[in-house]
Amino acid sequence: MELLYHYFDESTGPFVNLSDLEIHEAEQVLSDIRFKNKGFASKRSLEYLQIRRGLELKARNLFISKGGKPIRRLPHYMTFGKCPWLLDWYPIGREIEIPINEFETHTLSFTYGDLFPTMRYQDEKPYRNQVYTLNEIYEVIKEYGLPQEWNSDGIKGPERYIEVQIWDDKPLRKWRNT
Repeated sequence: MELLYHYFDESTGPFVNLSDLEIHEAEQVLSDIRFKNKGFASKRSLEYLQIRRGLELKARNLFISKGGKPIRRLPHYMTFGKCPWLLDWYPIGREIEIPINEFETHTLSFTYGDLFPTMRYQDEKPYRNQVYTLNEIYEVIKEYGLPQEWNSDGIKGPERYIEVQIWDDKPLRKWRNT
């Protein structure tokens, strides 16, 4: 059974998403995080939210072009397989694991690495600027392996895990507020 993992701060709980807020509200939240120097997010650039929204829309459009059926306008995020170093992104990091069979596969897209470097890093690796379906990501894993196994320390590049974009709230409801 394949497991997906979600990492979050204990104080906010799982699946609380800046993308669900209006841009001005999200900017206020991010500004507060920066001011309090609260975890990895406090280091994000002033342009982060605009870049993120653009990349999320690009990922959504690429996913639709491959037959994906997103229900959400913008995704929630998980990792394909465990990636414990993400706990360090948060003041009090927590994780949830959810079996992949809890999701409809047409509502899951994948990037080989975090969405940001996958869509922005310019090194001509074949998995850059790509969004994959579940069947496709299995093929990519066969060819390249799991980044969290060959690059757990990040020395070999920006890909440290396979990110899963979750395009449906329904399967997440039972894990919210836990």
